[in-house]
Amino acid sequence: MVKSSRRQFLQASAAIMASYYVSSAFKRLGPKLNLSFSTLGCPDWEFRKIVDFASAHQYSGLEIRGIQRQMDLPLCEIFSSPQNKRDTMNMMRDYGLQFVDLGSSATLHFSDPKERSKNLDEGRRFIDLAQELNCPFVRVFPNLFPKDREKKETMDLIIKGLLELGEHAKGSQVSVLIESHGDLIHTADLETVMRAAGNEHTGMIWDITNMWTAGREAPSFVYERLKTFIRHTHVKDAQLVGNDLHYTLLGQGEVPVMDALDLLRDGGYKGYYSFEWEKLWHPEILAPEIAIADFSEKMYAHFK
Repeated sequence: MVKSSRRQFLQASAAIMASYYVSSAFKRLGPKLNLSFSTLGCPDWEFRKIVDFASAHQYSGLEIRGIQRQMDLPLCEIFSSPQNKRDTMNMMRDYGLQFVDLGSSATLHFSDPKERSKNLDEGRRFIDLAQELNCPFVRVFPNLFPKDREKKETMDLIIKGLLELGEHAKGSQVSVLIESHGDLIHTADLETVMRAAGNEHTGMIWDITNMWTAGREAPSFVYERLKTFIRHTHVKDAQLVGNDLHYTLLGQGEVPVMDALDLLRDGGYKGYYSFEWEKLWHPEILAPEIAIADFSEKMYAHFK
């Protein structure tokens, strides 16, 4: 307990100092970059703290993946009634922020009809909420492919699900994006899915670390093959220790993150660079006050 308390004290102290220096540095900066962070990184923060911190650290967008551990976003208090949605949108406007992605838990590789229906229904509910919030994207994903089924069959299920959700999004300003996640993390497989399911209302999220740590494919190779489908990014850094992934602050890991970011910028990418600090799933990693502040500082330094 003593060690834990001391670690928390040191993290909090570092966060205070980081906030001071970052805020001072931002006074000298120009227009905001297209930076967002996922609320996966601050699972216990109230919404006002989230928007206040985002604004103070020169973010312009938010990716919502749960609020105070409620992952079913339509059930979150800030979205639970028409008035609450209006109040939330007014708060975002006042802080100069926009919603850039709603992270659903809709998983597209299931074949069981009941499980598949439940997941597609979640995707549809998130699309409807995104439309109300003027949010352009909803994230969906596959996880680990079943071992008792042919890979092609699973890929076909993913393609079919993405097309179904894209059809639901027709007539809206929302697109459904599949994340490079789980076993769908190799360029050839993602290209197969996107060539079959890519359209005006579908696309992909390039999670740079997910792809690089799994296949060691160079960012230049990934980008060249998938650039026409990439609408959003998940950015983080990590070190591999044996088979375990240890998340680090940006630039302290072994993932060629900056190479990927430069390819996106030089290629005319207009989307958001979204920091995905997985604090909810990995409570042992650094506090959000440290990591989220550090990310924006590093990104502004890199893109200045």
